[in-house]
Amino acid sequence: MTTKELIKRARHFTKPFRIDDGRRFRLGDIDPGDTLQLGSADKPRAKEALAMGIEALAELQDRLYAQDRWGLLLVFQAMDAAGKDGTIRAVMTGINPQGCQVYAFKSPNSEELDHDFLWRVQRCLPERGRIGIWNRSHYEEVLVVRVNPGYLDHQKLPCRPKDLTDLWAERYESIAAAEKHWARNGCAILKFFLNVSQREQHKRFLERVTDPEHFWKFSSADMAESKKWDVYMDAYQDALAATSKPWAPWYAIPADSKHYMRRAVAEIIISTLKQLRLEYPSLPARELSELERVKVEIQAE
Repeated sequence: MTTKELIKRARHFTKPFRIDDGRRFRLGDIDPGDTLQLGSADKPRAKEALAMGIEALAELQDRLYAQDRWGLLLVFQAMDAAGKDGTIRAVMTGINPQGCQVYAFKSPNSEELDHDFLWRVQRCLPERGRIGIWNRSHYEEVLVVRVNPGYLDHQKLPCRPKDLTDLWAERYESIAAAEKHWARNGCAILKFFLNVSQREQHKRFLERVTDPEHFWKFSSADMAESKKWDVYMDAYQDALAATSKPWAPWYAIPADSKHYMRRAVAEIIISTLKQLRLEYPSLPARELSELERVKVEIQAE
């Protein structure tokens, strides 16, 4: 498979899972086990395609870094055990670490709680020429906090609506406006919801609690949150529908098949970078002439 064929193939993944119209989007319509008829037997081909994708991504990152005009922000949200860490590791394995920044956002600390909910992520936006990866993000404020509204008690809000539906709507509006500002200033934004089924999640939990090497990955809190599954799905439905915009689209990627999910994520990233028309900077005539002089000098030694 050539790089050109790989880019063409990316469209196969982009269209079905990109949320273009939040009014019509229904998370329940997306099957977490869907592999677009590729099937589990396609695992070797998926791994081969991912390897090709990593190679293409490394080349595009080099151009992104050299051009120094765009930054790329990748946001990953998912339920526990959906595969965020593994996907980030697998897809970005060939990336030059100098051009990549990874942040994992956990519960906000006291300093972060003294600011608005977007403050801590704003500080972590990728610089021009770099790729920023957020493992969880500002969306926790309309997902985990919505499911567990008691967290609001620690946020020192100057005004807390009696009807929390109004608060989530305000936060959706703030998020969309902030992301539009980032995009206007050269940050290309891709947001991935890794859509794992509860059945597959529990299967992975079982693997973690039965394998001593994976004990550390499991917390009893993970199972407690899983029991709120339907409430979480409602929160994801509303958040994705309200904040998937042309300048910062959401992709709801089926995540029951890890190799398929990783391939889809990689090819969507590649497709987006190709649209930026990244090129190596061209040198002015004077500098080209100087390079030619140095070349001749070196060859004459």
